[in-house]
Amino acid sequence: MNAATHSKCLICDNPAYRPVLRKNDADLVQCTACGFVFFRQIPTAQELEKHYQGYGRNDYLSPVTVKRYHEILDRLEPYRQTGRLLDVGCGIGYFLEVAKNRGWEVHGTEYTDRAVEICVSKGISMHKGALDTANYPAGSFDVLTSFEVIEHINNPQEELRKFYTLLRPGGVVYITTPNYNSLQRIQLRERCTVITYPEHLSYYTPRTLTLLFERCGFNKLRIETTGISITRLKVGAGKSTQPYISQQSDDEKLRVLMEENRLMGLLKRAVNFGLNAMGIGDSLKGFFVKA
Repeated sequence: MNAATHSKCLICDNPAYRPVLRKNDADLVQCTACGFVFFRQIPTAQELEKHYQGYGRNDYLSPVTVKRYHEILDRLEPYRQTGRLLDVGCGIGYFLEVAKNRGWEVHGTEYTDRAVEICVSKGISMHKGALDTANYPAGSFDVLTSFEVIEHINNPQEELRKFYTLLRPGGVVYITTPNYNSLQRIQLRERCTVITYPEHLSYYTPRTLTLLFERCGFNKLRIETTGISITRLKVGAGKSTQPYISQQSDDEKLRVLMEENRLMGLLKRAVNFGLNAMGIGDSLKGFFVKA
């Protein structure tokens, strides 16, 4: 493993942190000032290449996920002025397809040639690699989105300052990431499947995600923590080997049931209300506006 390590917190620059746990020969630590949790080790390009070699993309797109995409876009609609939307780390463009069909001018970034090719074939304007502000006019986007990406990077301030540059004044960011304070992580601790090096390098809570965005010039509009992954709970506890995203997973079966059954849907809303109130849902979702 690479010997390079972080000398300060990735959010508040405090040089002091305490150990949390050791996993995959790497040390998870917590800043003593702001509470941010991150892996101390800095993976090399070779480590990352080895880890992500053959990194699978599940092509299954749930109709429930499409419905959620429409709900997100409904909430983003009031911010439409230029009509331009950028999804950072857009995968093979599922969200951008839905946005494009609703009349947005869609742009995306991704690292692999194959993902870029697939997105281009869908009529999505793409740039390969890390987000580069030189590829777009400053202040040219109404909306930036990023789904389950920020946990993979260990330079979050640098990344969000790029977001700030590309958004117009009053533009909005919608971002999702695993919630470190989730009930699942608390129960499973080191067995939690979300905690893995070098795939996930940074771990956010509502407090630390808000602090990061505020340091980079954004104001919080809303933060939610919702959902419990039965699949991840079972896999982490060693009771299942099912894939996380598939039509046959426990999570997907439950999602479909909750969409089709009114009483189950009411139960879902009640559970999510409680998870959000206590800040312990699996998924952390934030809306932030450029000040």
